[in-house]
Amino acid sequence: MSKPMAAELPEMPLPGDDDRPGRRSASVADVRRWGQPPGLKDRRNEEHWAGRLYMRDLSPYFAWLAMRMGFSPNQLTYMMMACGVAAGAVVSLPATGLGVLWTALGGALLIQVYLLLDCVDGEVARYLRQTSVAGVFLDRIGHYLSEVSLLIGLGFAAQGGWTSGGYTELGLVAALGAALIKAETDNVVVARAKSGMPADPSGGDRALRPRSTGIALARQAASMLRFHRIIGAVELSLLILAAAALDVVLGTGTPAAIRVLTVAVAAVAVVQTLLHLVSILASRRLK
Repeated sequence: MSKPMAAELPEMPLPGDDDRPGRRSASVADVRRWGQPPGLKDRRNEEHWAGRLYMRDLSPYFAWLAMRMGFSPNQLTYMMMACGVAAGAVVSLPATGLGVLWTALGGALLIQVYLLLDCVDGEVARYLRQTSVAGVFLDRIGHYLSEVSLLIGLGFAAQGGWTSGGYTELGLVAALGAALIKAETDNVVVARAKSGMPADPSGGDRALRPRSTGIALARQAASMLRFHRIIGAVELSLLILAAAALDVVLGTGTPAAIRVLTVAVAAVAVVQTLLHLVSILASRRLK
């Protein structure tokens, strides 16, 4: 007699000290219970506002589907990376008239899928108990690639095509700034680890505050204005869509609004790179 197919074998519960069902027996409620631990939405420095607002309500349904289809957490992370890079490529496509709006809309939708997968991969990993250092590493690389790709795509869109020029260079400057800001944050952990210190400094939020009163006030003002968010993938994709819509309405035949956005984004990236570095050096994070 031939052996039964794997799908015909009874599924065993996942190993551990709780009674969570196997990946193909889990319900959406199970995914929400074990994939979204208490306090997940309250991680202000890690959880994106869009995650708290709507994506964490949608993601358990897609996490349930991903588990049913047999995807691993890392496979979902690779898909997240692909969506982020594809968003930048779509935004950069040479287009005129309404085509500019369609490319911007395509980029914004891809970034929403990127954000969804960024939620789903972690929920699947937590449910299956497959969280790993490699998963964290890939997740960080995915964020780097997505933001850099979208900023480069914005530069090409402002330039009007896949050609070199001032706006293309501004897009590259903004992309470099976004990467450096993330590198500055990540290298705090690297520096502490190489010095034999725990990854997170003691003191919680107090350790993040600069010791200088003047720098602390400047940091607080910048945080309240939230201008740094325009180089984030989600916010930037929506701003690109708004700028593209404005260009279509104005009907000037040139991506004027897109170009203004590119200049603003490049300026913010440069200023934020310097301010973030000063803020880290002036805080207790390296102590």
